[in-house]
Amino acid sequence: MLARKPQTTPRKIASQARAHATVDALVEATARILVRDGFDRASTNRIAEAAGVSIGSLYQYFPSKESLVVAVIERHNRDLMTIVNAAFVDAKDKPLKEGLALLVAAAIDGHRVDPALHRVLAEQTPRSGALANVELFQRDAYGIFRSYLEEHRDELHIEDLDLAAFVCVTSIEALTHTAVIHRPDILVEERVDQLSEETSRLIFGYLCRPDRLIR
Repeated sequence: MLARKPQTTPRKIASQARAHATVDALVEATARILVRDGFDRASTNRIAEAAGVSIGSLYQYFPSKESLVVAVIERHNRDLMTIVNAAFVDAKDKPLKEGLALLVAAAIDGHRVDPALHRVLAEQTPRSGALANVELFQRDAYGIFRSYLEEHRDELHIEDLDLAAFVCVTSIEALTHTAVIHRPDILVEERVDQLSEETSRLIFGYLCRPDRLIR
C-alpha cells in the first residue's frame, strides 16, 4: 500500500491580526527548528511548542510539517525577491555593465539572507509532491532579468532573450547556491564583492556585443 502524500497547502488563510501572528510564529518556529535540528527531526509537535501555540491551533492552519516547510520556503523566496526587485528598480535605466553588476550583487545578497536556512532547505527538504515545485530562487527572477534585457536589447549580441535570461539567472543561481552550500568562505564581507565582480564579468561577457566589450 502506497504511503499517502502529505498535504502541503494551508488549511485556511489567516485573515485577522491575531491569526496572522499565530501563522507568523509557526513559520518562524519551523525555520528555527529546521536550522537547529534538520528536516527529519522537525515535527508539528515540536514546532507548535516552539511557537507557543497548541497543536490544535497549528492544525487549524497547516495540515502537515511539509505545509509549514512550504510556507518557510515561500517566505524565504519573498525576502530574496524583495532584494532583487529593489535592484531592478535601480538597474533598469543604467548601462548594461553597471545594471548587471547591481542585479548580480542583489542575487548574491539575497542568498546571504539566512544562509543556514537556505542550506537546510536545499539539502534536506524532500523533492517530492508539492515541495518539488517550490524553487528557492523564484521564477519571478527570470521575468525581472528578461525585462532588463529587453530594455538593453541594443547592447546585446543575443537575439533569444528568453534563453539569455534562463542562462544568466541559472548561472547566477548555480554560483551563489553552490557558494552557500559548499563555499561559505567566499560569502564573507571580505570576499563577497570579488564574487560579485567575477560573476558580473562572466554574465556581461556572455551578453554584450563584442564592439562594446572594450569600452
